[in-house]
Amino acid sequence: MSLEIVPYTSLFATSFKNLNLEWINTYFQVEPKDVEVFENCEEAIINQGGHIFLAKYGGQIAGCFAFIPFDKDSYELGKMAVAPNFRGKKIGQALLTFAINFAKENQWSNIVLYSNTKLNNALHIYRKNGFIEIPMEPETVYKRSNIKMILDLNAQTNSLETNTIIKKTL
Repeated sequence: MSLEIVPYTSLFATSFKNLNLEWINTYFQVEPKDVEVFENCEEAIINQGGHIFLAKYGGQIAGCFAFIPFDKDSYELGKMAVAPNFRGKKIGQALLTFAINFAKENQWSNIVLYSNTKLNNALHIYRKNGFIEIPMEPETVYKRSNIKMILDLNAQTNSLETNTIIKKTL
């Protein structure tokens, strides 16, 4: 099966929402900010200068992630999810590799993310790819966030390889 990572279009709004609601409901509770973002992802992410990408595996939507502007040359990696029936196929790793390469191509300084220490598999993938834990702010947007990580893209000298294809149009 082939994996493609494609940019968001409004056709993917429901898939983006459902992928994220699945993992949030499995491990946590949906918060008001989640509802706001999922009901208006174009306004909350895209129109703010962010990006959303989706993974298609065998023609089916299998995962997603978003880049949300953090400051002038940093973006927050968020809303990363892989559908349960596609887990174990290294789609999360492919999404993260794609995200890192996308950030490098856009010459960002770093990628920031918020997560939770319950999500061991996700934290393992982040650490394996060079993310390190940094202090959290006293107040965060999501109550479930209890760990903050950063990837300094200026410190990375080797480009990560990816076998994914970006399709500009569907």
